[in-house]
Amino acid sequence: MKKQGYYVGIDLDDKYAVVSFYEPGMKEPQTVSMVTGSDVFQVPVLIAKRKGLGQWFVGEEAKRIAEKQQVTAIDQLLSRAKKKETLFIDGEYYHAEELLLLFLKKLIGYAGGISTNYEPQMCAISVEKLEKDLAKLLTELGERLGFDKEELIVIDRKAAFYYFVFNQQKELWLHDVHLFDYRDGVMKCISLHRNNNTVPQLVSISEQTAEMNQEEQDESFCQVLSECMKGHVVSTVYLVGNGFDGEWMKLSLAYMCRGRRAFIGKNLYAKGCCYAVMVSQNEIPWSYTYIGDHEMKVNVSLKVKNRGVEEFYTLLRAGDNCYEAEGACEVILSDTRNISIWLQLPNSKQANVETLTLSDLPERESKTTRLRITAKPLSDTKIQIQIKDLGFGEIVKSSNLHWEYRCRYREEHYGRFTVM
Repeated sequence: MKKQGYYVGIDLDDKYAVVSFYEPGMKEPQTVSMVTGSDVFQVPVLIAKRKGLGQWFVGEEAKRIAEKQQVTAIDQLLSRAKKKETLFIDGEYYHAEELLLLFLKKLIGYAGGISTNYEPQMCAISVEKLEKDLAKLLTELGERLGFDKEELIVIDRKAAFYYFVFNQQKELWLHDVHLFDYRDGVMKCISLHRNNNTVPQLVSISEQTAEMNQEEQDESFCQVLSECMKGHVVSTVYLVGNGFDGEWMKLSLAYMCRGRRAFIGKNLYAKGCCYAVMVSQNEIPWSYTYIGDHEMKVNVSLKVKNRGVEEFYTLLRAGDNCYEAEGACEVILSDTRNISIWLQLPNSKQANVETLTLSDLPERESKTTRLRITAKPLSDTKIQIQIKDLGFGEIVKSSNLHWEYRCRYREEHYGRFTVM
């Protein structure tokens, strides 16, 4: 990993991208404006090639070059890359993922044009809906952009919202926080709740979609606000999305600001991505755990002795991203063939202990068997445990044996194991 650099946060969908960055010494992430001195943060997700030359343009430049040279600006790059489309451009075929790679490289270059003293060190990307194939695609593209696996974070927009919220002034999140995302005629109501009676504090986010009357947007949104906030004490409301463009909010704005703070903008998710990187690097004190759609629901731990003192070693934590998380450690067995795996909800003092028996392990003296234990999520409730016999240096050769188990959290039965 590079010793010093800036962090990049990118929010991406098929229509627009927004890029923020953070470098040492900044009070908060900065969002790159496409027009100097303005808040034009959105970059149209378009790419176009100049005729006869290997020169590519993105965003508004792509739109202009397409109009000027009468070439097609390729849109929907994210969807096309997911589908592995091949496109015919200026007499040649191109894979859609290659075009998305070029687009992302240009975005990172925009941040680099401002942050002249540093190189990009880490990157986080948020998307509307995170799926396994999409996470894999973005991770592979990230590696080609120069980010190692541990230097790239891929999250959904709700997670970006979570990281953004808890990096604002405390009075803004003392109670619930609501986000209204309005684009393409669809209003999403996203509610964040913090349980301050747990350690760490558990954060939950719920989402619902509301119907909007396009003819009477103000009255319609006022009704949506009333329904979403009923029964909630809300500290702050955030508005994002092109649907809020214009000056149509009057009744709804008055209702929204009644005893609450309200903010509107288009760079919340991209800034949240930068904060996600900062949290991952322990640059920000963090006492929260968000368990969303793509996060682990349980802690997975081993009980070990470290210099004679019993303690827990956590392989996977509740809140870890299921598509990225992996935990591993090496242990030395002492008079046993058993490995105990502890599964525990983050807000519970009760744990289920599953004992794995390594029945084929050769007979050896105590403390002459070293094992490597790896845990990987298969889903938010399903875990794969791999154990490999490493032997003990030159004293005991490895048997090359390995064992694989799967456990799944069930509400009625905690962590039932099946030998593979």
